[in-house]
Amino acid sequence: MHKRILAASAAAVLALSLAGCASGGDGGSGGESRVFRVAFNQNTEHPQAQAILELSDRLEEETDGRYSLELFPDGTLGAQEATIEQVQSGTIDFALVAGSLLESFNPDFSVVNLPYLYESPEHQMSVLNDREIVGDLYDSLLEDNMKVLTAYHGGVRNVYTDKAVETPADLAGAKIRVIGSETNVRMMELMGGVGTPMAQDEVYTAIQSGVIDGGENNELIYSSLSHDEIAPFYSSTQHLMMPDYLVASPTVWDGLDEETRGIFEELLAESVDTELAAFDAAVSGAKAAAEEAGATFVESDVDAFREAVLPLHEELVTTPATQEIYDAIEAARG
Repeated sequence: MHKRILAASAAAVLALSLAGCASGGDGGSGGESRVFRVAFNQNTEHPQAQAILELSDRLEEETDGRYSLELFPDGTLGAQEATIEQVQSGTIDFALVAGSLLESFNPDFSVVNLPYLYESPEHQMSVLNDREIVGDLYDSLLEDNMKVLTAYHGGVRNVYTDKAVETPADLAGAKIRVIGSETNVRMMELMGGVGTPMAQDEVYTAIQSGVIDGGENNELIYSSLSHDEIAPFYSSTQHLMMPDYLVASPTVWDGLDEETRGIFEELLAESVDTELAAFDAAVSGAKAAAEEAGATFVESDVDAFREAVLPLHEELVTTPATQEIYDAIEAARG
């Protein structure tokens, strides 16, 4: 196991209870070492975990051992909502969280979570890590005692069910599990289906028993959760790229000296590229595994789906702030 991972919950609780000793120092320029605690709800094979582990090694190297990161994977420190609260209270230093969760703090975050907003993962990462475009949006969370350090690619979401979905008509009447938000329910309605919010750990049984007809997620989730067994057609609707964010306690970040913050920012930028490459490789592996399990990958009419959901853009881009961000993202296409 990697030296910067504590996966067992008992070890996690122990680490937090000893945080004052284990973290050491004041996080400033006093020369004492500090290990930053990072909460994550996926396993250590996930591309974002790999990026964090590499970031830790590079940070430790560049700061002569003064700083590193300790990853707590598999939801060890709680669900993402709970880890956000822990970041806000200062119980933990960093957390990787889904972009949709930040809409509850500032509804304007919905503009960067729109379907068919990005033409590629590279386009997504370039705009979501451009402070000229999203700096004010991210800084709005400071009043909630949360700082966005960087955005990571969270995969391209596609529909999977028991039949091929090539056009919106193919989704007519189909109950498809979506992330629990009005935006995603509306998105699926426009795509032709019936959006059904549900916890991820309930999806397999719900599809198997006929409560819902399918789900929508990236290839990694589709394969790793064995959804290919009960929804064997994975159709490339490519409707959504939901970003994930590494958020931090502002107190922790502000406690770093200027030189260390500069080093950290450079390494964060590098980690975005690391994660993007790792995600691409992981998708290839997941698709191969799903095909071996009997899944069929279907080419969908992406243009038809894109045209169908465009009304959602008009419904949600309603303020000067969101319009400015939306226009800048559009301008950065190709």
